[in-house]
This record gives sequence, C-alpha cells and structure tokens, in this order.
Amino acid sequence: MSEVATLCARARVAARQLAPRDRAAKDAALSAIAEGLRARTADVLAANALDLEEARARGTSSALLDRLALDPGRVSQMANAVAQIARLSDPVGHVLFESTRPNGVHVRRVSVPLGVVAMIYEARPNVTTDASALCLKAGNAVVLRGGSEAARSNAAIHAVIADALDACGLPRDAVQMLPPGNRDAIRELLQQTETVDLAIPRGGEGLIRFVQENARVPVIAHAKGVCHLYVDAGADVEMAARIAVNAKLQRPSACNALECLLVDAKDASRVLPPVVRALIDGGCEVRGCERTRALVQGVKQYLDRVIAVRVVDGIDAALDHVARFGSGHTEAICTRDVGHAERWRHEVDAACVVVNASTRLHDGGEFGMGAEIGTATGKLHWRGTMGLQGLTTFQWVVDGDGQVRA
Repeated sequence: MSEVATLCARARVAARQLAPRDRAAKDAALSAIAEGLRARTADVLAANALDLEEARARGTSSALLDRLALDPGRVSQMANAVAQIARLSDPVGHVLFESTRPNGVHVRRVSVPLGVVAMIYEARPNVTTDASALCLKAGNAVVLRGGSEAARSNAAIHAVIADALDACGLPRDAVQMLPPGNRDAIRELLQQTETVDLAIPRGGEGLIRFVQENARVPVIAHAKGVCHLYVDAGADVEMAARIAVNAKLQRPSACNALECLLVDAKDASRVLPPVVRALIDGGCEVRGCERTRALVQGVKQYLDRVIAVRVVDGIDAALDHVARFGSGHTEAICTRDVGHAERWRHEVDAACVVVNASTRLHDGGEFGMGAEIGTATGKLHWRGTMGLQGLTTFQWVVDGDGQVRA
C-alpha cells in the first residue's frame, strides 16, 4: 500500500474513533492545541523563517510572502481561533427534522460528521490549524496536504496538534500531514474513494483546476475571489471611501479583498475623486477605464497590481458587470437607495452579498464561526464561508417497535 493510501486508511480508522466522542473530549483537545501554539510559538516562527528565506530566494511575490509569513501576532490569532472554535456549540447530533409517522415509527434527520476530509492548500500556514480544529470539532479526521513553500511551518504546527491529541486521548491519526512534493501524491489522494469523503482545495486557479479535473471523490472548491464594490448615485462619499480602502487594503492578499470598484456615471464626478484619492493615499495603485481617467488625474490604465475602477451607467450596468466578471465570492454595494439595496440582495448571484459594508467581513471569524476552512464559490453542498456546519452531513434515524412496510 502506498504512503498516501496508508495515511488515508489510518485517517478512516481515526474518524470512526473520533465520531462518537462527546463535546468535552473534542474541546479539551482544541484547548490543548491553542495552548500548545502559544507555548511553542518560537518553534513555529523559527520554521516559518526558514520557509520565508527560501521563498524570498526563489523570487516569490510579495502577495504570496504575505500569505506565508507568520509573526507572534499571527500565531496568537491562530491560537485564539482554535480556542474560539472550542467555545462554539457542537455541530454534531442536532435534530434537523423530526416526525412520528401514523404507524408509530419515529423519524429524525440528525447531523453527523462527514468522515475523512482531504484539505489541499497553498502558502497559508494558518490553514493547518483552522482546518484541523474545524474538522476535529465536527468529528472528522483530516488529511492535510499543504504547499511546499510552507513545508517547515506546517510540520511545526502539525507537531503541536498531534501532541495535543495524544495528551488528550484522541487518536493522533485524526490529523494526518501528507508531505509536500509533486502533484502525483495529490492526484492519488483525490482518488481514495474508499477512505476520503470530501476534498477541499484552497489556493490558486491552477491548484483548483487540477483538483477538479483529477478528483474521484466529491470536491468543494474554494476558488478565487473577484470582488466588486458598486458605489451608487447619492451614496455617502465618506462611507464609500472608508469601505473601499478597508476592502482593498486591510489585507490585499485575501480572497475577499476588493478587486474592482464600480461607480455610477450619474454621480461619478462627485464620488470618484475622493474615493480614488483615499485609495491612492493608502498606498494603492489604481487603473481605470477611460471615463475614470477623465475624472481623476494620475490614474493609469495598466499597472502591476491593484484595483480596477470603472464608471458604469447605473445599477443595471453594475449588476451586468458583476454577473459577467464576478467569481461568485463577495459583492458589495454602497447606497442610500433602499430599492437598489434590495435589488442587490436579490439579483446578485454570489456566495455573499454586502450592503454598505466591506467585502472583508465575509469571513468565518467575522461571522462568529471561530475560523473557516475556506470560502466555497459553488452551490453544493455548501456556499460561502465554510465552518463547522459545512463539515457535517446528516443521517436518517428511524426508531420503531416492530413495524414493517405494508
């Protein structure tokens, strides 16, 4: 049996052992993971420093370096996210439907763990803790396959998790780490139909496409975010600027960061200059359509990175633009028009629609979910930021006293 098949088989055994464990046992392990991260921050940062040094030597982009980099604050945030997951209610065992049939049979639909989750991701070491903690809380085993650029960081974090599971009497094999390397191992992982119940890719377009094309197990894709903010005619300019700056610059490398700003042509001469100026003052380079460049000096059409700005002819044109160019991730509007806000909520086809707030709020932590395993841009079986509930399925439980079907 290959290494991949062996790891998945061990994860399947661990999933069976983990599924019946109560909340107290799972929460104790999560608390131990959080404390372990705090106690061993120096070890994690030392491993991360080596990953960063190698990444810089390869000429890795600044955006990817930002995803990869850890510091004491980020490790503390990782630990806090795990601790917050421990405080959340157990997603397993909820009665989702209940009925007593005329023949006396009692029928329930009850939430249960998925089983074994294969998590395939790039660059972000925090995904190692987020995915592990969420899967454990939902009673699942997880096979992690992080990118080679974060190999040392992920190994250091995995060691903390495995030791915490041992210390709390939960199966160490519930969190497996597949060593990074070429994509042949990922391809094999995606074909473990006997042991893997769900694959979740999180990374660039190439990785997502590879997983979707090679998987024989179910896949929930956590794809790129092409997020828009439409500033409606009559919008509060100060609010629009504040939202745009936060959505774009608070963490530009995040998938829910703003990519394109749309402004209604009827009010562009009032709205666009101060909003664009706020972005530029915040360190953002701007590229714009012809109408944008006519209204704001210093905006270029082609730059290395940043935000695209387009003047559109009202909300219908904004909706058409989002429908054509959006990725189904997060779409926002800044407006005082109640009717336009309602149209945005009902006509935009995206995992998250936002009215008068930043796209950066579409996040598991911001939604009170503790953390997220990613953001699903598809529609089955989960959509948007995916936390504990998305890592469960259900089973029908039928209790009777001898009934048979007539």
